[in-house]
Amino acid sequence: MMPKAWKCVVSRRNVSWIYFVRVFMATYLGAIKLASIFFRSRKCQPRKKEALDVLLTGNFYSDNWIYAQLRPLVLSQKTKRIRMVAETPVPALPKVEPVYPSRRLSRWLGKDVARLLTFVWLGVSTRPDVVGGFHLLVNGMLAILVGRLTGARSLYVCGGGAREAAGGGYACENKIFGRLGGPDDVIERQLLRAVSQADIVVARGQRTIDFFEKKGVKTRFYIVPAGIDGSRFKPVQGEKKYDLSLMGRLTEIKRVDTYLRAIALVARQLPEVRAAVIGDGPLLASLETLAQELGITGNVDFLGHRDDVDVLLPEARIFVLTSDSEGLSQAMIQAMLCGLPAVVSDVGDLKELIEEGENGYLVKDRTPEAFAEAIMNILESGEERMALMSVKARESALRCDVVHVAKTWDGIFDDD
Repeated sequence: MMPKAWKCVVSRRNVSWIYFVRVFMATYLGAIKLASIFFRSRKCQPRKKEALDVLLTGNFYSDNWIYAQLRPLVLSQKTKRIRMVAETPVPALPKVEPVYPSRRLSRWLGKDVARLLTFVWLGVSTRPDVVGGFHLLVNGMLAILVGRLTGARSLYVCGGGAREAAGGGYACENKIFGRLGGPDDVIERQLLRAVSQADIVVARGQRTIDFFEKKGVKTRFYIVPAGIDGSRFKPVQGEKKYDLSLMGRLTEIKRVDTYLRAIALVARQLPEVRAAVIGDGPLLASLETLAQELGITGNVDFLGHRDDVDVLLPEARIFVLTSDSEGLSQAMIQAMLCGLPAVVSDVGDLKELIEEGENGYLVKDRTPEAFAEAIMNILESGEERMALMSVKARESALRCDVVHVAKTWDGIFDDD
C-alpha cells in the first residue's frame, strides 16, 4: 500500500508532464541511435593531432563564472578556436569567438531555444572537432546528439554534480525537468543512457563520477575543476570587515535561509558577528525579510551581484556554503584561494578540497545548529589556528589554479 506521504507527493505532481518528458527523452535517445547508424563515417577516422576547433554552449550568470570555464581551455595548447554560443555577453578572451542567436530568432522562439538551435546549426554546418555543453539539461544532451550527427567528440561538463541526472533531474533549475515535481526512475535511467553516449564527461570531483559509475554509466570520466586565477584571488593583510561570507545565486537550492538562521545562533554568543551575502536572485526579498524576523539586520549585509568578488572575499574570515546540492563550488574555490577556511554542506564534490578541521568543515547534518557549531569552532579557535587554516585553505585550492587546470585539459584532448 502506498504511504500517505508518497500519495501527497504524487498528487502534487503533473503526471501528464512526467509522461511528456519520458516521451521527449525516448525520442531523443532514438535520435542518437539513428545518428550513430547513419553518421558514423567520421567517427571512424583517426583523430586530429593538431590543435582543435571547439564549439560550446551554456548558460552563465556572471563573467567570473564564464572566465573560470573558458580560460583553462584558452590556455590549453590543444585548442586553436573556441566558439561559445551564448545568450549573454561573453568576455573578450584570446581564441574565443562569441556567437549569439539572432534577435529575430530569439523573439520568435525565446532566447534558450534560439541559442540551442544556433548551436546545432553551427555544429552541423561547420563540423568542429569537439562539441560541448555545460550541464546535462539540456546543453550536454544536445552536445551529445550533435557529436553523433557530425562525428565530433562530444563533451559534457557536469558542473552541478549528480543532481543533474539523479531522480530525472527534478532538482535542477530547468524549465523542462524542473517541473517534474519529484524523482522519476524512468527519466533517470533515460538520462543515464544519454550520459553513456558522451565521449568525454568532465566532473568536478570523484563523488559525481562514483554516482554515474554505480548507476552503470560507461564512458570516459575526468575530474576537472573550474580554473581560477590564483594571482587574482589571494589573501590580503589587515582587519577583516566580515566574520562570515556566503556567495551564490539566491535560489532555493542554496539554502541561504539556513545561513541566516546559523548567523542568528552565532550572534547569541557573539553579538557583534558580521556576515555578508554576495549575490542576487529570486529569493533576495524573502531573505531580507527573514533577516528582519531573526533580528540580525545589523549583523548581515546583502551586497547583491558584484563583479569585484576578488576584493570582497578577502574581507571575510570564513566562507560558508549551506547548499542542498553542489558540484565543486567555484565560489568556494575563490574563497579558499583568498585564504578563507570553509564551512560547507557535505554534498556533491565539495569534499574534494576540504580537509576536516584543517582548512574547514563539512557539515553532514545541514541544520542551522550544525553550521553554527562549525563556525564557532573556527571563530573561537584563536588567531594562530585561524592563520594556519587560512594557509591550508589556499594550498588546497591552488590545485584549481587556471594554469594547472589548462594542463589537465591538454591531457584530456590527448587521450585517445
